[in-house]
Amino acid sequence: MPAGGEHRDRLHDAPRGRVHDAARDRLDDAPRGVALIAHPHPLFGGSLDNKVAQTLAKTFIELGYIALRPNFRGVGASAGEHDEGRGEADDLLAILDYARTRFHAQSPVLAGFSFGAYVQTLVARRAAPERMALVGVAAGLVSGGRSYTAEAVPADSIVIHGELDETVPLANVLAWARPQELPVIVVPGADHFFHRRLNLIKSIIKGAWQR
Repeated sequence: MPAGGEHRDRLHDAPRGRVHDAARDRLDDAPRGVALIAHPHPLFGGSLDNKVAQTLAKTFIELGYIALRPNFRGVGASAGEHDEGRGEADDLLAILDYARTRFHAQSPVLAGFSFGAYVQTLVARRAAPERMALVGVAAGLVSGGRSYTAEAVPADSIVIHGELDETVPLANVLAWARPQELPVIVVPGADHFFHRRLNLIKSIIKGAWQR
């Protein structure tokens, strides 16, 4: 990680008596804001240590943000049980409340991978993000017979998908994006986990952010 390093926080959501286990990555310099990073499906090994989630965190640190990477409920020290996205969205909103108080972040960046990207589409309906970056967003019928109704997102959102995604077919994401007239950046040859192509996620987001 860049200067400042990773810190592990336990965020207490007093109204509901919940604990959220999160990694906080930051620069030593004054940050430009907060980026909230959501990891892939917890029932299939997803956690804040996922390589795509870590890549998103590193990307936003290099862009000058504090990166918060919470574990979803039931993962690590985060309290609760998996809730198919609804409770996870509530938890992310509670963490955003913490970020507003702790870091004075009014309009956070929302970023996520796979199931985490889907959850961020739910969060964005109830929070006003500065911008969004979604990788491999779970939309429609995916492998394993699971189905996700991803919400519409702001027009300036960055959506990245692998051409050869075997978990979420590219056609699903195009069908979700089409009625929104939302561009989708397709990485040729990339699978769901962007093996050997993680650097492209970083370069795409940084290039789009600086335009």
